[in-house]
Amino acid sequence: MDLSPSPSTARRRAGDLLLWAILGAPVTAARISPPGQPYDVPLLVGGLALLAVSVAVSRRWPLVAVLAVVAGSLVDGNVVFAIPVFGYLAGLRSARAAPAATVFAAIAVTGTGLNLGLLGTEPAVWFQLASVLLFAGVFPWLLGRLRRQHRALAAAGRRHAERERRGAAERVRLRERARIAQEMHDSLGHDLSLIALRAGALELATGLAPAHRAAAGELRASVAAATERLHEVIGVLREERTRRPPDESVAELVDGARDAGMVVRLREDVPAGSAAASLPPLVAHAVHRVVREALTNAARYAPDAPVTVTVARAADAVTVAVVNPPAPAGPLAGPASHGSGLLALRERVRLAGGALDAGPRDGGWAVTARVPLPGAGRDGSSARSGDRAPDAAHPVFAPLTVDGVGEPDEDRPHDGDPHEGDPHDGGRSGVEARRLREARRRVRRSLLVAFGAPAGLALALALVYYPLATAGAVLDRPGFDRLRLGEQRDALGLPRRQAEPPATGAAPGCEFYTDGNFPFAEPTWRLCFSDGKLISKERIAS
Repeated sequence: MDLSPSPSTARRRAGDLLLWAILGAPVTAARISPPGQPYDVPLLVGGLALLAVSVAVSRRWPLVAVLAVVAGSLVDGNVVFAIPVFGYLAGLRSARAAPAATVFAAIAVTGTGLNLGLLGTEPAVWFQLASVLLFAGVFPWLLGRLRRQHRALAAAGRRHAERERRGAAERVRLRERARIAQEMHDSLGHDLSLIALRAGALELATGLAPAHRAAAGELRASVAAATERLHEVIGVLREERTRRPPDESVAELVDGARDAGMVVRLREDVPAGSAAASLPPLVAHAVHRVVREALTNAARYAPDAPVTVTVARAADAVTVAVVNPPAPAGPLAGPASHGSGLLALRERVRLAGGALDAGPRDGGWAVTARVPLPGAGRDGSSARSGDRAPDAAHPVFAPLTVDGVGEPDEDRPHDGDPHEGDPHDGGRSGVEARRLREARRRVRRSLLVAFGAPAGLALALALVYYPLATAGAVLDRPGFDRLRLGEQRDALGLPRRQAEPPATGAAPGCEFYTDGNFPFAEPTWRLCFSDGKLISKERIAS
């Protein structure tokens, strides 16, 4: 037995190893650079081990890896370089956004409580730490989330394009089938009708011998049977889809709809010895078409609603009903229906000699069809001489029509028909179209969030930081103007807290105050003292 890893597994392992080496480079460089400290080796080993564990768990638990490197950055600041990497991977590999939002919120709340509550960190330091979490953790996560949505959209687009390609090829095939059916109807149907008419005339001729009249009657009966078989062949040829086997049963059709995610219950009331498979081809195709199209309609207009399919066979007819309650979330978005699919379905049932009814029922929708069985209500034996005279009501003399032969695509989904998708798969392509639209919406939302969320979070941080930084440290312009050189410090009435000094300009004996500028409350005034007296005051150039 071959125990070697598959190529995909080997590539993943090589990628993880490379990621660990890249993330470990800053940690290693900081610990091996002189001057060395006694604790450098333990910190190096611990940091590399932490990164290795984080890389190992990032595929299955990406948020655990984020928590691990955030905690590690508290011990070794060089681990902070791994936060944006694992933040991006968490967005790319996590299916849901809520757990990540919870993790980042927990980190923010815990860090705020520790820094401002227990450690007494200055607001400026807290703001820097919060900014690191925002731009090193949240923003990369949003980018990873956006990348994931783009992948989903691309996959949905490929599936949709492939289905459209197959649909285009199918339409070409259907047009050719319809052309063949039209030619058969125009040539063979007309000729058979003329032959039957002449045979009927010979059967009624008084000058012929009884044996000849009987032969003419048998010829007329044979032509009648051939005409009906031709009618059935044309009906089968006009079937829109043949991706599944032609002898597919209603039960198999329902199973396909269930595989596509629909909830379908099938009830069959078929007398013993009269299985659905024994139905005449034209009737079987009509019943199959009704169930197929009704399931597609339910998938399109009542997603997630349970559907009940009932097939009942009596001595003279087959009755099929497909009923669904109203959709819990309403119909899928899409173009308005013009009803051509329902008209074509009604015509299909009519060609089989039946009738179809479709309309609302108890807030939902019901499609019911009754298709008579051939020979019901009349003697099915071959005609014999003297049995009956042929008349215009006999099927032989009825015009053989194939309605809409020249328009095979009338009820196809590409022109806005309500029967969206492949009827054989119970509305599977309708589900694909819905998934494509949802993927596009998610990408648009992710794009807005990726750019809007950091700005919003930064504004929220500023709104939190501003009151913390300005509390007891604001010296307004009038207060600054009232200060007199040479006055004792205690008599100046200065704010109780000083602002953080700037990076440059700090000097012994000098204090800094802010005028409350938003959003960072940067130091504005510099006051310098000597022996407790104010010796200089100035505005810091911004």
